[in-house]
Amino acid sequence: MPARTLLAAVAIFAAPVFASSSTAARANDLTIVTREEAMQSAIQSAYVQPFTAVTGLAVQQQLWEGGIDTLRVRPKTTDDPWDLVLTDPDELTIGCNEGLFEKLDWTAIGGKDHYMPQAVSDCGLGAVVAATILAWDKDKLPVAPTWQDFWDVAKYPGKRGLRKGVRGNLEFALMADGVALADVYKTLATPDGVDRAFRKLDQLKPYIEWWSTEAEAAHILASGDVLMTSAPSGQIATLAGQEHKNFGLQFASSLYEIESWSIVKGSANLRAAQQFLYFTGMPAVEMRLLRQSGDAGLAKGLNEGLPPELAAESPGSTANLAAGLKVDAGFWHDNLPRLRQRFDTWQGH
Repeated sequence: MPARTLLAAVAIFAAPVFASSSTAARANDLTIVTREEAMQSAIQSAYVQPFTAVTGLAVQQQLWEGGIDTLRVRPKTTDDPWDLVLTDPDELTIGCNEGLFEKLDWTAIGGKDHYMPQAVSDCGLGAVVAATILAWDKDKLPVAPTWQDFWDVAKYPGKRGLRKGVRGNLEFALMADGVALADVYKTLATPDGVDRAFRKLDQLKPYIEWWSTEAEAAHILASGDVLMTSAPSGQIATLAGQEHKNFGLQFASSLYEIESWSIVKGSANLRAAQQFLYFTGMPAVEMRLLRQSGDAGLAKGLNEGLPPELAAESPGSTANLAAGLKVDAGFWHDNLPRLRQRFDTWQGH
């Protein structure tokens, strides 16, 4: 399908939307739910404001911390319904299997061929590629480090930042211990592999500054509290641009996963949700999000003709995807409770 444009969107939406504007005004506003305040702010500017300008439809935004239990319970306990939710791969799979989400009508949201293959599923439209990378201060360390360098505090003295949680840290520990990307989850699937990852974390433990939110990850680097840190790529790229920081983003051996839009089952604003997905899936609109937040969408054509500096920081570029490792959602679905308990015990001592 040819790349869609904003003018095409106006032509498509104008007749059906404005002809029924009185009905839309009486209905509940479209409510979309995302994670992290930074993402919410970027979506408001890049997506919500232009969408409302084109369609006349009001949109409300809310935040959530994630978790399938919230999706199971919330529709039964509140009169403030959600319509579109940004889900991680595990939430998407479970929610779709349990009937918590609508099956997507792809003809109403642009067609499957409009998106990269990994963006397409029965109940989810890939919204962003979320990458956790190695970030560092280039003024202090001009050469791009690896995870082996991240662990080498003798050669590169200084504190290191890691997210306070098991997911991701075991993978990075094995990469630092020489495990090839293709073998990381094979190794973690064995008791010896898990022990190996924790032994590697033992080596770094005295030098770790823990972060819990995306904003904290960027803050500890900007403040100079750490020389390097794992961090969401978008948060680091955005802060570097806003505050003119000389940060580096290492996508080699990064971890990435796709967060998807899912329509809550029984949404009273199904048509408006479909319109929102159609509109925000245009490369020209996804480009707005990439420039403002550093987060990349999955519409075909988004990465064509990107300026080199923007392509280098885009987690959805072909080169950066190829250099990283996709998070194995199935592994973490099966093992997270057990490994989280072990990590929390380890981290607390």
